[in-house]
Amino acid sequence: MNDTTIAPGTIIREWRKKRRMSQLELALEAEISQRHLSFLENGRSRPSRDMALAISERLDMPLRQRNRLLAAAGFVPSYSERPLDSETLRPAIETVQAVLKAHEPNPAIAVDRHWNMVLGNSAVPIFLAAIQDKSLLEPPVNILRLSLHPGGLAPLVVNFDELRAHLLDHLSRLNDLYADEELHALEEELRGYPGGSGRHPAPKPDQIAIPLMLRVGGQTLSFLSTITVFGTPRDVTLSELAIETFFPVDDVTRAFVTAAAKTATT
Repeated sequence: MNDTTIAPGTIIREWRKKRRMSQLELALEAEISQRHLSFLENGRSRPSRDMALAISERLDMPLRQRNRLLAAAGFVPSYSERPLDSETLRPAIETVQAVLKAHEPNPAIAVDRHWNMVLGNSAVPIFLAAIQDKSLLEPPVNILRLSLHPGGLAPLVVNFDELRAHLLDHLSRLNDLYADEELHALEEELRGYPGGSGRHPAPKPDQIAIPLMLRVGGQTLSFLSTITVFGTPRDVTLSELAIETFFPVDDVTRAFVTAAAKTATT
């Protein structure tokens, strides 16, 4: 549906409910009366540009959705959206590449909002080589699909039930955040994959993250990962870019990635 055919009040109400806020709570946050907010939501009033931006800020709407609200209210979007190969984004992309490079010999990737890999460092091909279904490696390579697909990393994941539950929960949270149809379709697809008992052990009290445990070459490699995003982006593309870095948990894994890096350069 074209955004210009959607009433701005419908978008505001959609995101207010998504954030589990009452009209009174949002009105107080936006410093307007509940009556005014009610008029905005039912279409009796239209938000000004400043009001649309203020409400979208209070609702912590992604930049793409803020542009959607502005367009529905009849205003030009505030946030640019440029392709990753745009010259104006080159400094930011070079920064991302530097971060990925600095993380070697450990793997690190950059993904878009759909978790398609857009950049990876030299350690990533070591793990992609183990993928049986090579069609999964055709661009765009979706990291979540690659992790749970029976022809991808799934057969190599030692703690598959635990990892599957973690990734599906993460994807569900992304759907709450972005309200993206493609992400929703991806979640439905991944939940339909075979494998996994549907049970996973409860996290230990001192467990800070779910490890990725892969069986490679007769060894079990264990990684923890962190996700980094741009703090205050003003561009839609950059706001949806994330860097995932993987850290070896033990000496076996550290030795493996170090040896693999040396082999790759000889």
